[in-house]
Amino acid sequence: MTPTHFTISSAFLLGLMGLAFHRTHLLSALLCLEAMMLALFIALSLWSLQLDATGCSTAPMLMLAFSACEASAGLALLVATARTHGTDHMQALNLLQC
Repeated sequence: MTPTHFTISSAFLLGLMGLAFHRTHLLSALLCLEAMMLALFIALSLWSLQLDATGCSTAPMLMLAFSACEASAGLALLVATARTHGTDHMQALNLLQC
Protein backbone atom coordinates (compact mmCIF):
# COMPACT_ATOMS: atom_id res chain seq x y z
CA MET A 1 0.00 0.00 0.00
CA THR A 2 1.44 3.33 -1.00
CA PRO A 3 1.59 6.22 1.48
CA THR A 4 -1.01 8.12 -0.56
CA HIS A 5 -3.51 5.27 -0.37
CA PHE A 6 -2.80 4.84 3.34
CA THR A 7 -3.37 8.55 4.00
CA ILE A 8 -6.65 8.63 2.10
CA SER A 9 -7.88 5.42 3.73
CA SER A 10 -6.96 6.61 7.21
CA ALA A 11 -8.65 10.00 6.61
CA PHE A 12 -11.84 8.24 5.54
CA LEU A 13 -11.72 5.85 8.50
CA LEU A 14 -11.07 8.69 10.95
CA GLY A 15 -14.14 10.50 9.62
CA LEU A 16 -16.17 7.31 9.93
CA MET A 17 -14.96 6.70 13.48
CA GLY A 18 -15.74 10.30 14.40
CA LEU A 19 -19.23 9.87 13.00
CA ALA A 20 -19.75 6.63 14.91
CA PHE A 21 -18.30 7.58 18.30
CA HIS A 22 -18.78 11.34 18.73
CA ARG A 23 -22.49 11.77 18.17
CA THR A 24 -23.23 14.51 20.66
CA HIS A 25 -23.77 17.43 18.29
CA LEU A 26 -25.31 17.53 14.83
CA LEU A 27 -22.57 19.91 13.69
CA SER A 28 -19.82 17.41 14.56
CA ALA A 29 -21.67 14.71 12.63
CA LEU A 30 -21.88 17.00 9.59
CA LEU A 31 -18.17 17.80 9.83
CA CYS A 32 -17.32 14.09 9.94
CA LEU A 33 -19.47 13.50 6.86
CA GLU A 34 -17.67 16.31 5.05
CA ALA A 35 -14.29 14.82 5.97
CA MET A 36 -15.39 11.50 4.54
CA MET A 37 -16.58 13.15 1.33
CA LEU A 38 -13.31 15.06 1.02
CA ALA A 39 -11.31 11.84 1.35
CA LEU A 40 -13.49 10.17 -1.28
CA PHE A 41 -13.12 13.15 -3.61
CA ILE A 42 -9.32 13.09 -3.35
CA ALA A 43 -9.25 9.32 -3.87
CA LEU A 44 -11.50 9.55 -6.92
CA SER A 45 -9.45 12.42 -8.35
CA LEU A 46 -6.19 10.53 -7.96
CA TRP A 47 -7.76 7.41 -9.44
CA SER A 48 -8.94 9.28 -12.53
CA LEU A 49 -5.51 10.90 -12.91
CA GLN A 50 -3.80 7.51 -12.75
CA LEU A 51 -6.11 6.04 -15.40
CA ASP A 52 -5.66 8.96 -17.83
CA ALA A 53 -9.17 8.36 -19.12
CA THR A 54 -11.31 11.32 -20.16
CA GLY A 55 -14.53 9.51 -19.26
CA CYS A 56 -13.52 9.20 -15.60
CA SER A 57 -12.48 12.83 -15.23
CA THR A 58 -16.04 14.08 -14.68
CA ALA A 59 -16.73 11.71 -11.77
CA PRO A 60 -14.84 13.77 -9.12
CA MET A 61 -16.65 16.96 -10.13
CA LEU A 62 -20.00 15.20 -9.99
CA MET A 63 -19.20 13.85 -6.55
CA LEU A 64 -18.08 17.29 -5.41
CA ALA A 65 -21.39 18.75 -6.59
CA PHE A 66 -23.34 16.11 -4.66
CA SER A 67 -21.16 16.77 -1.62
CA ALA A 68 -21.98 20.47 -1.78
CA CYS A 69 -25.70 19.65 -2.00
CA GLU A 70 -25.35 17.33 0.99
CA ALA A 71 -23.59 20.04 2.97
CA SER A 72 -26.25 22.63 2.22
CA ALA A 73 -29.05 20.24 3.16
CA GLY A 74 -27.23 19.36 6.37
CA LEU A 75 -26.78 23.00 7.32
CA ALA A 76 -30.44 23.68 6.58
CA LEU A 77 -31.39 20.82 8.91
CA LEU A 78 -29.00 22.15 11.53
CA VAL A 79 -30.59 25.60 11.43
CA ALA A 80 -34.10 24.13 11.49
CA THR A 81 -33.39 21.91 14.49
CA ALA A 82 -31.59 24.70 16.33
CA ARG A 83 -34.64 26.93 15.86
CA THR A 84 -37.23 24.35 16.86
CA HIS A 85 -35.39 22.52 19.66
CA GLY A 86 -33.05 25.29 20.82
CA THR A 87 -29.97 23.07 20.58
CA ASP A 88 -28.10 20.88 18.16
CA HIS A 89 -27.63 17.96 20.55
CA MET A 90 -28.45 14.64 18.96
CA GLN A 91 -30.26 13.50 22.13
CA ALA A 92 -32.83 16.27 21.68
CA LEU A 93 -33.83 14.85 18.29
CA ASN A 94 -36.51 12.21 18.63
CA LEU A 95 -38.65 10.95 15.76
CA LEU A 96 -41.51 10.13 18.12
CA GLN A 97 -41.86 13.78 19.16
CA CYS A 98 -42.15 15.19 15.64
